[in-house]
Amino acid sequence: MTSAATLSAATATDPIRWSTRLWGMLITLCIVLFLDGLDVSMIGVALPSIGAELDLSTSTLQWLVSGYVLGYGGLLLLGGRTADLLGRRKVFLIALAVFALASLAGGLVTSGPLLILTRFVKGLAAAFTAPTGLSIITTNFAEGPARNKALSIYTVFGAGGYSMGLLFGGLMTGIGWRWTFLLPVPIALAALAAAWVLVPKDEAAEEGGHDILGALLSTAGMLLLVYTVVSAPEVGWGSARTIGSFVGAAVLFAGFVAVEKKVKYPLVRLGILRKVTLVRASLAIIAVAGSYFSWQFIVTLYMQDSLGWSPLKLAMALLPVGLLVVASAFFSDKLVDRFGTGPIIAITMVVMAVGYLLFLRLDTTPSYLTMILPAVLLIGIGWVGFPAINIQATNGIDDDEQGLAAGVLQTSMQVGAAIVLAVNTAIISSGDHGASTPSAMLDNFRPGLQFAAAVAIVGALIALTAYLPKRAKTRAQEPELELVG
Repeated sequence: MTSAATLSAATATDPIRWSTRLWGMLITLCIVLFLDGLDVSMIGVALPSIGAELDLSTSTLQWLVSGYVLGYGGLLLLGGRTADLLGRRKVFLIALAVFALASLAGGLVTSGPLLILTRFVKGLAAAFTAPTGLSIITTNFAEGPARNKALSIYTVFGAGGYSMGLLFGGLMTGIGWRWTFLLPVPIALAALAAAWVLVPKDEAAEEGGHDILGALLSTAGMLLLVYTVVSAPEVGWGSARTIGSFVGAAVLFAGFVAVEKKVKYPLVRLGILRKVTLVRASLAIIAVAGSYFSWQFIVTLYMQDSLGWSPLKLAMALLPVGLLVVASAFFSDKLVDRFGTGPIIAITMVVMAVGYLLFLRLDTTPSYLTMILPAVLLIGIGWVGFPAINIQATNGIDDDEQGLAAGVLQTSMQVGAAIVLAVNTAIISSGDHGASTPSAMLDNFRPGLQFAAAVAIVGALIALTAYLPKRAKTRAQEPELELVG
């Protein structure tokens, strides 16, 4: 880090004394992460309108979602490592500029394949901005209360982007589906200008190299795995193509591990996976994101297609999730400082699982106040633990590997959620395709709702097993510090 960055880090040791410049940098990074999350969920509301105007089939439309995930999840590890090696500011600015240009192109093209390509490019850009932004924060705010506060604010914006995507998508689709692509453009450009001024310059790593072969193997393996799971419901889980693709992904990952053990400057130092808190955080984020995306997918289809809800009505119904996430920005860091990350993650995940179980009462004439709202509020509380997951993942990680740790966590979230959603889609697709009444459609969707609840329950059990029995220890012996020390 240069002297400017060092000064920022020193100032950030006391959250009360953060400078205006430091606050500006943090808010800028938060806005970019919000855009990343927004782009994942906002597109779902616009799919019917896009398909009608561009004459796209359902199987083609799915690639507007999975194309983004393929780019995002497949290159996150490379994105985090590149930031560590080439300089965080440089990588962040370039990736954000690409994101803005791809958003603009998406709002202008008139071809389905080109639209899918812009989504893939946006995913690639987000794969670099997300871990780089997180590593900029963790290297400019000292570990402890200052970093906890910064990460709480930052991750709340990310979760808010996911949860508020339906609302923005509903509003923009009402004007025209192209606005779901064009909305991020001016925001991204404004953030780019602010980041140019506010993000301190940093130097590339003095030692290190580019593990090109490792990057190719890991990226190819991740892309093939996500592609296989996304396409399996259509071609069949037992088909030769699916089985062959899984075998191919396994071979690529095995080759990646072999390379990382021998190369001088590995893309992923495999020893980082022995950081138990990073592994626990990754499992938690898979459960939270995977269950929520699956649940939201089913709710969107059922409420709009079967019950005739408008996109805006659905967005307003789920708005409490976003409001809870935003409200948590004011107290999540204080909870972490007082109780540690483990109990917060465990409690919020248990509450989230209860919310999904309550939602299983869904019928063809659901009451919002007595049936939907209580479940939505409990599910929203689950996202309150999102900042604690991010804090836990980066605690005890050296500065030169903060980008790598962030990449591992974000990869777990994107790829894990994509896999859970793909499995859920396969479960739904195995039902009666001729169902047309709301009751019959609900019978088809209910196993998917049960699967989403099961994923959340498994995540909650893992969190409880790992942390609750150890709470008798003193603060100085908290599990995350003990395990990474």
